[in-house]
Amino acid sequence: MATVFQENIAPQHEKITVQLTKEDYLPAVDKALKVYGKKASIPGFRAGMVPAGVIRKMYGQSVFSDEVLRVAGTKLEEHLVANKAEIFARPIPAEGQAQMNFDVNNPTDFTFEFEIGTRPDFTIPLLSGSETVPLHKIIVSDEMLRDEIEKLQYKAGEMTEPETVTSEHNVLNVVFDEVDTDGNLIEGGIKKDNSLLVKYFTPALQSQLMGKKAEDTLVFNLKNTFDEKLLPAILKDLGLNPTDEAAKDKSFKMTITKVGLIEKVELGKEMYEKIYPGRGLETEEEFATILKEEIERYWESQSRIRLHNELFEKLVHETPIEMPVKFLKRWMSVGGETYKSPDQVDKEYGSFEHQLRWQLISDKVIAENKITVEKEELEDAARMQIISYFGQQGHMPQMNDDWFEPFIQKQMADQKFVDELYNKIITEKLFYVLEQKVNLMEQLVSLDEFIKLPSSHHHHH
Repeated sequence: MATVFQENIAPQHEKITVQLTKEDYLPAVDKALKVYGKKASIPGFRAGMVPAGVIRKMYGQSVFSDEVLRVAGTKLEEHLVANKAEIFARPIPAEGQAQMNFDVNNPTDFTFEFEIGTRPDFTIPLLSGSETVPLHKIIVSDEMLRDEIEKLQYKAGEMTEPETVTSEHNVLNVVFDEVDTDGNLIEGGIKKDNSLLVKYFTPALQSQLMGKKAEDTLVFNLKNTFDEKLLPAILKDLGLNPTDEAAKDKSFKMTITKVGLIEKVELGKEMYEKIYPGRGLETEEEFATILKEEIERYWESQSRIRLHNELFEKLVHETPIEMPVKFLKRWMSVGGETYKSPDQVDKEYGSFEHQLRWQLISDKVIAENKITVEKEELEDAARMQIISYFGQQGHMPQMNDDWFEPFIQKQMADQKFVDELYNKIITEKLFYVLEQKVNLMEQLVSLDEFIKLPSSHHHHH
């Protein structure tokens, strides 16, 4: 009868030994060979009438190997289930596993050794409330409001198309292509259309742009190219984190696709109606009040993004978790579909452990706070997402449209779509819970101060 025993070989690192006798696997081998005998189609024999000796000669060795390994795997799985083992990933053969010699003509006892990494038990100091985490509230200054009003005056203005750039008020339609430090296009890099006023570039870049026309190109580094007040919006538009210093250091080739010039419109009811249709705005004060609220909401969302990034980094790097590093590196090397060399593993391990720590922490918070996502929430989120998408395309669907609900159900049958929606909702709920559990302190800051805040990067203790 098979025996299975487990021993600790390092913190969160266990070895499981499975010992099989002939009696454990031979019945399975015989049964599998009989199945082959019934299904085999061999010239000279009627279906299902192939002699057992022929089947054994043709398939015996491969069936023998497969069944011994299958039985060993089954015994291992039964042990893990019976012991309710909390493991990181599927077990891997032990480093000292002896080479197996499978011989159908010489059945013998086999010993298999596996290694597993077990999930550690840990506490999360940050959630004790003893540490204060800042929540920055950006003060919307009169200057910010004036700048935004001027942008909207240009946005509502009439466009002409001169041949070349002659003024800081020119509008450029451009394509950004990510490049390396030598100016070579990065395969699979960021590619994004944009529309920008020349005045948003640094003075040095504005000088270079004068006289440029459609199809002309420039290569530049982001942080040396845009006014620091505009840079966060540029980064966001490119799909990058506005507070990530590494992102600010990326380089791009900018291709001009069109040169325009907008005549700035005068402030007044006509402009207010164009920007906020149906609001019936009469005065500059009413217009400025609504605009200021919009700016505050935008920067509040940016502050929340920064807060969540700060919480993520603090939790990952300041939560003491004992990781089975040796096991995890071996698992990265031999546990995947392809082998990874020790050098590859060393390069990738930091990022791998970073994500693994977050998975452990988020799983713990989700379980302890019973955070769930119900089917109805997924369907409601799908509806809102699809309404938003079609609204951006200029067609606003109604809930009672004949096609709408069948379309929702079709989307909900797409597992990838549902998984992405689930991850989005569970992450939002997770950070909501985290905000309630940490000691937040609101700090008023100017936009300049907010932009200059250091990135949330830490080092493991």
